Amino acid sequence: MSRDTSLSLLARVSDRPGDSDWQRFADLYEPLIRGWLRQREVLYHDADDLVQEIMTVVIRRVGDFEHNGRIGAFRTWLRTITVHCLRDFWRAGKNKPAGVGGSDIQELIAQLEDPASEMSRLWDQEHDRHVMRRLLEMLQGEFEPKTWQAFQRFALNNVPAAQVAQELGITTNAVFIAKSRVLTRLRQESAGILDEN
Repeated sequence: MSRDTSLSLLARVSDRPGDSDWQRFADLYEPLIRGWLRQREVLYHDADDLVQEIMTVVIRRVGDFEHNGRIGAFRTWLRTITVHCLRDFWRAGKNKPAGVGGSDIQELIAQLEDPASEMSRLWDQEHDRHVMRRLLEMLQGEFEPKTWQAFQRFALNNVPAAQVAQELGITTNAVFIAKSRVLTRLRQESAGILDEN
């Protein structure tokens, strides 16, 4: 395994923003942020511009991110950048005659800024669910189809190992090995982005 492969996606992006790892990172986070913003009615029409602003800040600052050892450090860092970009967006729009939803945006910002709010908990849940799903999609091509099927049926669909083994014509031990290989690779790729509880 090369040094690049052994580093997490976050570490690779922090070391060399702008290469194919940055594109992979953008493919991971742009849909999450866009989807999250579009779910908030007040931001729906501005979501694309806001995503661009947020990702621009992330590109500039990702090399400065230091994991503080707390669970969710990266998603909290990303949420903070999002809050600052939303606040800047709202302030810039205050002087526009067609400004809409000012108090709604202020409330959204306040809730997102408060780590104990329901909005922040929702952000955390959506982040982890989306990132896990997308990373698994990105990693799927690294595994033989039978290995992936064994992992998916056993680890994701909760089918008993013996049944998966019988369906795929492999040993039960091979099912456990498939799960272990995929999860090891997932942990490696997601280090610093997703934290184990």
